[in-house]
Amino acid sequence: MPRFGATWTVTLLLVVVLGGTFLFCEYLIYFPTIFQCSWPVVSHGRGGNDVDGPRGGGGGGGGGDASEPVRAMVLSDTHLLGAVGGHWFDKLRREWQMERAFQTALWLLKPEIVFILGDIFDEGKWSSQKHWEDDVRRFHRMFRHSPDTELVVLVGNHDIGFHYEMDWFKLQRFEKVFNASSTRIVTKKGVNFLLVNSVALHGDGCPICQSVEKELLRLSKDLNCSLQSSQTGGSSSSTDSCDGAQMYPPTPPIMLQHYPLYRVSDASCTGQDAAPAEERHLLFREKYDVLSKEASQRLLQWFRPRLILSGHTHSGCEVLHENKYVEISVPSFSWRNRNNPSFILASVTSQHHSLSKCFLPEESTVIGVYCSAGACLLLLLLLHCLCLKGLLQCLSLCLLGKHKSL
Repeated sequence: MPRFGATWTVTLLLVVVLGGTFLFCEYLIYFPTIFQCSWPVVSHGRGGNDVDGPRGGGGGGGGGDASEPVRAMVLSDTHLLGAVGGHWFDKLRREWQMERAFQTALWLLKPEIVFILGDIFDEGKWSSQKHWEDDVRRFHRMFRHSPDTELVVLVGNHDIGFHYEMDWFKLQRFEKVFNASSTRIVTKKGVNFLLVNSVALHGDGCPICQSVEKELLRLSKDLNCSLQSSQTGGSSSSTDSCDGAQMYPPTPPIMLQHYPLYRVSDASCTGQDAAPAEERHLLFREKYDVLSKEASQRLLQWFRPRLILSGHTHSGCEVLHENKYVEISVPSFSWRNRNNPSFILASVTSQHHSLSKCFLPEESTVIGVYCSAGACLLLLLLLHCLCLKGLLQCLSLCLLGKHKSL
């Protein structure tokens, strides 16, 4: 009877430790981690953007601005694995992590709009229609959201291919799934978010490149006309050249794209989510790691954005272009690309913005918890075996003593 009770006690402890560890690592761990994040307070003065601390700095133009800020969540490079290069366990592990992180963030933070800055899929550049549909189905399951939250997806090189792989079929397939053009302006509460198909900015005259550049020029004209109209009170002398232009709120846009603007390397990048020290001095290749100098200069000249948000590098970085245009590189959202994924929380009004960074649980932490739990279980089993062995020895000695006495 004592042996039966001890065995059941040990079994119960094993179940509790295993179940508790699994529940914590796969579900509960996201709540205390993301609960520490909060929406940054919009500062109405001029300032920089500190996205490494719990609170971001203010940015934007001067003037009063009492409007309610747009609460925007920005993440990048989810890289849902495909049928060719994706191992089933890798898919299960990393996609579950992103699903739980995203759903927990939605529940705790309640963003009004979510931007994903490209490379949604890992194999969109070559996947068959059947595999593409399977990837899309998994994406919609993982990143499901309520009608109160708008999900806006940008295109990346893994979604439609690098410039030399890109074609109309893959681009239109992507745009059809997300029901919108890959280059457009999304306006919310008087804030203009400019979405750029940066994969098509090689400037070599390819048909898709020409189409995207034409659309960007049109959007630039519309925004500039809106600014001119607000400054001159809509007088006819200033708006004659703007006939047919679509009017947007008269504020500089926040520009979102997959590729970063041109920079030499990540040498100046700092913070816990920057590229590893041994990689920061590696030179970037134009039109592959970053946009070309010419394309970058054109975008800045056309739109004069108050903030640029980009992905692609999988690491965080803050860059100041021409001493006035701030660009934030958003790290990958997936454990497959980095140990400490994160996303950006942005509070944005028509004149100001403030950013903060929210880190997800580290994969090394979860592995450490599993290893610790495994070590505890082995120790428990070892102690149980030793106790059982000692009990059997005692019983055998007792029985042997009784036998001799008889």
